[in-house]
Amino acid sequence: MMAAEEGLGDGFRKLDDLLLHLKGLVLVRQVRERRGADEGELLMYRVEIDRVRNQLAMLVRSGPRDRSPAR
Repeated sequence: MMAAEEGLGDGFRKLDDLLLHLKGLVLVRQVRERRGADEGELLMYRVEIDRVRNQLAMLVRSGPRDRSPAR
């Protein structure tokens, strides 16, 4: 595998990991809310969900590390 492809794969792996983490946080927050979690706990999830969303946005905006034109 070429170095550029490896870097791209690493980016996709990070993206997948962050998406999985975000989905898990959202689902757990929903379960905890249904089971009567207090506002402090729900806020904790909200803050972490926002943090992961920001990480995702930064990763997507940065794009592939190697921006050289394809040949």
